[in-house]
Amino acid sequence: MFGETSGTFVVPAMSPVPAENEDSAWLEAFRRGDREVIEQCYRRYYGVVEAAIGTLLGISDRETVIHEVFLRLLTEKEMRLSFTGPSLGAWLSAIARNRAIDLSRRSRREALVPNPLDVAPEVPDAGGHDDHVMRLLLERFRREHLTPEWAPVFETRFIRQMTQREAARFLGMRRTTLAYRELQLRRRFKAFMLEAEEP
Repeated sequence: MFGETSGTFVVPAMSPVPAENEDSAWLEAFRRGDREVIEQCYRRYYGVVEAAIGTLLGISDRETVIHEVFLRLLTEKEMRLSFTGPSLGAWLSAIARNRAIDLSRRSRREALVPNPLDVAPEVPDAGGHDDHVMRLLLERFRREHLTPEWAPVFETRFIRQMTQREAARFLGMRRTTLAYRELQLRRRFKAFMLEAEEP
């Protein structure tokens, strides 16, 4: 996949992604979820999507949204079938912008209340009841909902607050894999907190 020139690695040029209806075979492969076609889309449009949401989010959240969009493109047939043209880049950018706006709004709302994921276990207990409860919830989530395979992602991304790039390098895994696990962890933790709040 990578060629070496003068000591530096370069990504070979990919064949252009056809526009809507220009290549019915490519479009069919796209809708089917062909991995080579999705990889072409990822390589060609990653920068386009990043530019579309660059002013809306910080680096970490921006990476999360971008990888979430391409992960959905790979795993959700309904999403691929919803593309009707003419521009794949504009379509992906619109999806990413909507997701980024939602995330930005949610972040502003959550900034008004304490986030239990910000409470690290090594922070000494100041004696407050709320801090104690949050620590108990955090430890319960770790104990009941985290497998050894998923715990390192939780630790690096949510407790140590590493960027996706830093965490992926630290854990020795692909960033797309880490982004997928992070997304699942966020969903699990949200469901866990909603369940914990029920009387």
